Amino acid sequence: MAISSKYGRTYHYPFSPGTSSDDRINYDYWQHISAIPELVHTEKLDGENNCLSRYGVFARSHAAPAVSPWTESLRRFWQLVKRDLGPLEIFLENLYAVHSIEYRRLDHHFYVFAVREEDRWLSWEETKFYARLLDLPVVPEISIPRITARDAYEKAILSAAGGAGAFCPHDAATGRPATMEGIVTRNAGGYTTGEFAENVFKYVRKGHVQTGVHWTKTWKRAALQNEGGNYVDPQ
Repeated sequence: MAISSKYGRTYHYPFSPGTSSDDRINYDYWQHISAIPELVHTEKLDGENNCLSRYGVFARSHAAPAVSPWTESLRRFWQLVKRDLGPLEIFLENLYAVHSIEYRRLDHHFYVFAVREEDRWLSWEETKFYARLLDLPVVPEISIPRITARDAYEKAILSAAGGAGAFCPHDAATGRPATMEGIVTRNAGGYTTGEFAENVFKYVRKGHVQTGVHWTKTWKRAALQNEGGNYVDPQ
């Protein structure tokens, strides 16, 4: 039995091309979007979904604490903050290992994207507050104005998703410049875990997963612009 519940399954926009057979699509997304007073759009980064809680560092399943080599640095950081977390669960993108995208302008390996406190997902402002307390960055925000027409909204998401994002992404296999992996849209306010599907949505580029079955044996560490900074091992 899992020590805690994992991050909820984020439903795709129906115009998101990066879906697979087991992905879920929110065909009623516009109804939900229209009912949300304020939206926040952030860059979907190509990393591993990790969680810091008082019980340990977890990967996607939360079945047991993570033991992978690409979480070793994060686990050392957790040792420094575990007594300060209380009921908070800090969810972040772990970019320590290169996946399908190689980022060439990374300042950190770990970017916070959500914080859960028991049965409630905290607001974006609260999320940024706790990230600052832990001295961790948050995922990059994307500026998309509030649009009341569905067609115009979809065009704005598609236009933004066609950009390179904040960290100069390149295809890890070919070395060629790439677009960002996608965009995550969320309610700027807080919401309960049961309301997750009506408050978080994503757009993912086509063919975003390119890592093979042997990735765990051949993975490499992502380089940073300033090596030797906070929470980074010296190797």
